[in-house]
Amino acid sequence: LTELLPEYMVPSAVVVLDGLPLTANGKLDRRALPAPDYASMSSGRSPRTPTEEILCRLFAEVLGLERVGIDDSFFDLGGHSLLATRLISRIRSALGHAPSIRDLFRSPTVAGVAASVLSASTTPAQRRITPRERPGRIPMSSAQSRLWFLHQWEGPSPTYNIPIVVWLQGEIDEEALRRALADVVGRHEALRTVFPAAEGESFQRILGPEEAEPELEVVVPSAPDAHDEIHEALSHTFDLENRIPIRGWLMRTGDSEAVLVVLLHHIAGDGWSMVPLMDDLAAAYADRLQGRGPGWSGRPDLAVQYADYALWQHDVLGDPTDPESLAGTRLAFWKKALEGAPELLELPTDRPRPTVASHRGGTVPFSLPEETHRGLIGLAAAQGVTLFMVVQAALAVALGRSGAGTDLPIGTSVAGRSDEALDHLVGFFVNSLVLRTDLSGDPTFTELLARVRETDLAAFDHGDVPFDKVVEALSPSRSTARHPLFQVMLVLQNNTAARLDLSGVEAEVDFRHMGRTKFDLTLDIGEEHDGTGAPSGIVGRLEYAVDLFERETAEALVARVERVLMEVVTDPERRIGDIDLLSADEARRVLPEIDDGHRAVIAGRTVHEVFEERVVRAPEAVALVFEGEEVSYGGLNA
Repeated sequence: LTELLPEYMVPSAVVVLDGLPLTANGKLDRRALPAPDYASMSSGRSPRTPTEEILCRLFAEVLGLERVGIDDSFFDLGGHSLLATRLISRIRSALGHAPSIRDLFRSPTVAGVAASVLSASTTPAQRRITPRERPGRIPMSSAQSRLWFLHQWEGPSPTYNIPIVVWLQGEIDEEALRRALADVVGRHEALRTVFPAAEGESFQRILGPEEAEPELEVVVPSAPDAHDEIHEALSHTFDLENRIPIRGWLMRTGDSEAVLVVLLHHIAGDGWSMVPLMDDLAAAYADRLQGRGPGWSGRPDLAVQYADYALWQHDVLGDPTDPESLAGTRLAFWKKALEGAPELLELPTDRPRPTVASHRGGTVPFSLPEETHRGLIGLAAAQGVTLFMVVQAALAVALGRSGAGTDLPIGTSVAGRSDEALDHLVGFFVNSLVLRTDLSGDPTFTELLARVRETDLAAFDHGDVPFDKVVEALSPSRSTARHPLFQVMLVLQNNTAARLDLSGVEAEVDFRHMGRTKFDLTLDIGEEHDGTGAPSGIVGRLEYAVDLFERETAEALVARVERVLMEVVTDPERRIGDIDLLSADEARRVLPEIDDGHRAVIAGRTVHEVFEERVVRAPEAVALVFEGEEVSYGGLNA
């Protein structure tokens, strides 16, 4: 019952609940709890002030619900970190002030946010992003500068390509599709920007629509699956200095079947960009089929372009060397937060790290069943954290117990779209954060969640300073062999899934892995839901660097993360050192079979007790043998 009692109940409160699902040891089995019905969870209490009325509307819009009461918790209604960022942006735009991420977690209701909006804890509104006067040389955003640096340092490669593969069935009008792709490039300046350099400085040069028509190459593949042609297309390298960062291929696999491949360089887009890109392409194609230019009917107006964002970013962040600037205060936080963090995680690799990373990658699938998914949501709600934080803690436990230590910097990405004017824009806004995860002291899993919560909320509150500025401020040793500050990335995919609704054509979008990876390990997962919106499982993949890992090692790591999550659902108070990580096969290899007589001797006693008895009985007996050297039990004990 203590797991269900809300914090505000008095200690003498008594709750009687019939039919609670329990495990064999009497713990609450969260996996067997019914899924929450978010649509019917509204408290029904109506807003009493204009501020509460506005906030109820914003909560409902962001969560996709018809109504929200003033006492409804944002996170109980299905909110997560990405939606929280979007909500804060909407609140800031509407009311001039907004809570921080930390404040929203502490008071996640309309009533709580309404109170905090008037308090000193709210963050003042940054200047809105508006159309800017363009200088002769438009500076790159910090994110673009980071990729440009990598492009120059490592050389052109497909590592930072974003591929979209769409399987089409139906009659495709090639000319209409070609014109539609050009229309989309004309609508989004980021897609028609090149990056020349002059006097040692690179900048954005935005081409006019007439000089930036994208290539759409029509190909007849050698096999119906177009495997070789798709692979060749995805391996394309962009000339960022002279050519626009997008191109396409239409592969005719049959009379009424085709594959559309659209390749976008990361310098011009991110995961969030895929939805407006596909929606705009569908709208333009419909117009071109009717023989008219794009009217963008039903599509949002683009009040600003990416160059306006880049100029705004330079203005708002200010001089990083000025401690009073926004960039200066944010960097001071990151210097303190990452002080003493390991620059390189000692992961359980199969091969030594090469001098130069090849970025060749493999993938291993990840999955959790419906009951575990439900249980994890229940665990997150009970501990006041998000599902992302639960998975982060489990990943850290699996890596730490596999030899990575107790201080684990794990990277993640945030959308970076702090103004709703950017919601429908194609561009590179995403930012990377370092989430330092502390496993020291063998905490219980719930204690670890509390640590993760505090660390993550502080990081999210300071996540508007670009990652490359953090790298510059901390000045870690740079290497072509590894990513700076973190080598393990965790991504929870909670963006709206991109679709391509072409008139008269069935289309299935396939965001496939390119066989490339930017990090040593990337755990990329997403939630699945049934027709009623109830959780129905978690699926994803672990990307691993082929330079470092065999596939079997990656499979073992995935299995360990899955086992941690399935164990902590039923027993979150277990200490992380007691969580059983080994598969049956691994246990047999580490703990060889012993006969029943010896099993009876050691039953009920710990390993170190049995070891110490052996030391007393035969201190000179050989305990360890390695490469011709021997260590006795007495020597090992000493």
